Amino acid sequence: MFLAASDFEPFAWHGLAIRDYTMALDLSSSVAWIDVPPGVRHPRAHSERSDKYYIVVSGTVGFTVKGDTCTLGEGDVFVVTRGVVFEYENSTSEPARLVLIHTPMFDADAEVIE
Repeated sequence: MFLAASDFEPFAWHGLAIRDYTMALDLSSSVAWIDVPPGVRHPRAHSERSDKYYIVVSGTVGFTVKGDTCTLGEGDVFVVTRGVVFEYENSTSEPARLVLIHTPMFDADAEVIE
């Protein structure tokens, strides 16, 4: 199955631009493309359903879990398991881009934003 980026319009969420490639599909996992502008922060949150795999495509993003921050760059992966509270931020002057995989598939009702 081929999913062309040009077929999906990004939507804005807390300053992020998110392109969800699999929203309308019945799959075991979901895939999204996230643009993180400079200074934008994903709020503290956790999933009651999914493990999340964040892959940094470009730029730099700092992920915080349990008060510890880890800075990721291009090619790095950050895994957030179900139930773990996290947040991330682009504190640089350059944009960052992430790929996010939810397993099982993203379900908005299972996401808890603090």
